[in-house]
Amino acid sequence: MKTNDLKRRLQKNRNMIQISMRMPEDVIEDLKRVAPLLGFSGYQPLIRAYIGQGLREDLEKLDASPSIQSFVEKLRQRGVDQTTINDALAEAG
Repeated sequence: MKTNDLKRRLQKNRNMIQISMRMPEDVIEDLKRVAPLLGFSGYQPLIRAYIGQGLREDLEKLDASPSIQSFVEKLRQRGVDQTTINDALAEAG
């Protein structure tokens, strides 16, 4: 990740927007149990950390290889399902 992007992401006063998503009840219960053990104040900050971590990893992979980004876009344009693309990228490492 580029230094400027990383600095921006580490700022505590970043604007937040509220979203709503459905998750299995048992997953939420597990998040509530694990969050304090990992030093989080609640399960929502833990979810944000998990999402941020995965997003940074994916952005790093895509930024490192513009040709992959272009290839993925071509697959989308040809109607390849996003889940299939994600699975293939995960398998390719």
